[in-house]
Amino acid sequence: MPVNSTHPEYDEALPKWNRARDVIAGEDAVKAAGVRYLSRLDSQSDEEYLAYKSRASFFNATARTAEGYLGLVFRRPPFIKRPEDSSALSKALEEFVNDADMLGNPLPAYAKSVVSEIISVGRAGTLIDWEDASENRVYASLYRAEQIINWRVERINGRNVATLVVLHECGAGNGDCGLEGDSTAQQELRPTNRGDDFETNVTEQIRVLRLVPGHASGGTPDGARETVAAPRANVLPGKRDYECLVEIWRKENSNDGRRGTNALPAKDKAKWKLVETRVPKRLGKPLPMIPFVFHGARHSLPSIEKLPMADIIAVNLDHYRLDADYKHGVHFTALPTAWVSGFDKSASLRIGASTAWVTDTPGATAGFLEFTGQGLTTFERAMDRDERLMAVLGSRLLEDQKKVGETATAIELRQSGENSILGNIAINVSASLTQVLRWAYWWNSTEELPDDITNDQVLIELNTDFSTKGLASQDIQAIVAAWQAGAISRDTMTELFRRGEVLPEGRTMEEELKLIQKPEAGSQKSELKTQTPGTPPRR
Repeated sequence: MPVNSTHPEYDEALPKWNRARDVIAGEDAVKAAGVRYLSRLDSQSDEEYLAYKSRASFFNATARTAEGYLGLVFRRPPFIKRPEDSSALSKALEEFVNDADMLGNPLPAYAKSVVSEIISVGRAGTLIDWEDASENRVYASLYRAEQIINWRVERINGRNVATLVVLHECGAGNGDCGLEGDSTAQQELRPTNRGDDFETNVTEQIRVLRLVPGHASGGTPDGARETVAAPRANVLPGKRDYECLVEIWRKENSNDGRRGTNALPAKDKAKWKLVETRVPKRLGKPLPMIPFVFHGARHSLPSIEKLPMADIIAVNLDHYRLDADYKHGVHFTALPTAWVSGFDKSASLRIGASTAWVTDTPGATAGFLEFTGQGLTTFERAMDRDERLMAVLGSRLLEDQKKVGETATAIELRQSGENSILGNIAINVSASLTQVLRWAYWWNSTEELPDDITNDQVLIELNTDFSTKGLASQDIQAIVAAWQAGAISRDTMTELFRRGEVLPEGRTMEEELKLIQKPEAGSQKSELKTQTPGTPPRR
């Protein structure tokens, strides 16, 4: 099989991903797809179909819903736990949090890109690698669903792990082969075109990550690998050691200065050539696992799941087709059409207040053809139904607000379905991003495996409270009473106040404690204690 072979699940999901990308991109992308989303009417010519398509408007409820969901998740900044001492590990993780992908994006911004991909197509991936050329640090590279073209999962040492991940990469200068997220890993092995600095050239390559038995990969081109196996301390008897092998494949004669296209690697007859093989190492040892994390809406496994907004996308496209038929009907029936009977056929009849139609023919008559009936009303009712259905499926931002008052509890119950879907996405992406943070920690630490890193060391949690209602006064009193009774700690009380939007964002618990214990407040209390009982305090 060629290296650009795709997984069967990938082949099945790719049309759905393309449809989701087009719908979220908006009207231009949907109309550019032509008959894929809007079929021709019977006997329509190219000019008639173009006019038919141009009259239609695309009501992009899907994109507005996705933006609303993304805004709810990041209404509050993610919680990130990492070492905060003065060690080298702490400084390395601080650098990673401040610039996660070596493109200037901090970890919260990188997390926002991941969540945006999950909401759109339900899938993404992160490659965690080490850059040792200049900055000597760990970084993350985001891969869209369309770039993860193949994978394999096998049972290794008593657990299911990914033993093969194939990634399609291309990028150069200002072009990216139609694939966003031109990461640092995807910027390698690019050709340089000195002839024209303003022409965008594209390098298309495939990165293959394999998990192979220890020392079965052979030596690297530079001969840097050891030839004698060193036993691992944590490998139990009967278990075999494995290591990660990276291969870079490129199309032959691909560096010919061609411009970028939106085409993904197809199963064509093009020959792919292996241009580089290496075994990435950490502390002088090969990686025991493939440093790649899958992100999903319901799990972080390699298998593909249903798009979170698949139902909204289907109804949105149905609304687009109904609108096209409605505008088509309005175009031909909205304006009255004049008709005459008994007039000279060669006469030029003009319509207007300054003209009159005169004829000597007995029984001649004239009038206007006007549309009557319920034909167009049927389309209007169907479009209204689709808009309501999209609101039920998740687009609460587009639903007409009720004219009567609702309690906060009633609003939360009405939106509980959307919050549960969005909450699952936030929880699962938090878990996969925590795994990315564990890999970053592991690259800079001495633990044997990334799984040895626990949530007590690093953790990232996205917001799962999508209610805009803060804590009520009775809730605040109950929390304070619980703290005074010793039922909860001060840190728990402060965290509850933060989630309830009592404390301002960005203020740490230590800062809040310092503000409570200000010297000015303490001196005022001392002054009050020195006053004679029954006398007012000094001003």
